[in-house]
Amino acid sequence: MRLESSGLACVRGSREVFTGLDFSVGRGEALLITGRNGAGKSSLLRMIAGLVRIAGGRLALNDADADKTIPEQAHYLGHLDALKPSLTVSENLGFWARYLGETAPSPTALASVGLAALADLPAAYLSAGQRRRLSIARLLAVKRPLWLLDEPTSTLDREAQDTLAGLMRHHLAGGGLIVAATHGPIGLEGAKELRLGDAPGDAPGDVAGDLP
Repeated sequence: MRLESSGLACVRGSREVFTGLDFSVGRGEALLITGRNGAGKSSLLRMIAGLVRIAGGRLALNDADADKTIPEQAHYLGHLDALKPSLTVSENLGFWARYLGETAPSPTALASVGLAALADLPAAYLSAGQRRRLSIARLLAVKRPLWLLDEPTSTLDREAQDTLAGLMRHHLAGGGLIVAATHGPIGLEGAKELRLGDAPGDAPGDVAGDLP
């Protein structure tokens, strides 16, 4: 399985966010999208997730399930934690499992992010970090090969960041793919980097190879 783009372009409103973007990421690989604010990191993730229209170029997930679209084979973790405050932690996870096509979430998902003891607590009472961990549990509740993560360590303390790094490494070891927008390290040594243009005249995107 390999996610590939060729000449990809994004336009939001009347503004060209990026154009001519090429990248490739395969099984067991992570691609970190970096660059200044407004360079198009979130827009690129949302485009892969099917939430932003492709203005030009080509995006494909090769050697994958031909009967499913890219979004149907991906998890998208955005800036906002999509939770219903009146539902409990376990009910929120159950909702997402059913929405994503499963009858029930993986029984180990909450335990993997340290929320098993809070399963019956309404989500309204969760801290910002706990809400983020519940959103991460959604990645584990239903198996999908492609993880699209937008600033995934936001609001997480050091212990939770280490837990997330371990979950990401486990996903990659199982042949999964990760594309993550980030302003800093997220615990994935050896990941590729896609740097979006920093100033007028720069290349719109540059696959800089493995990060140290």
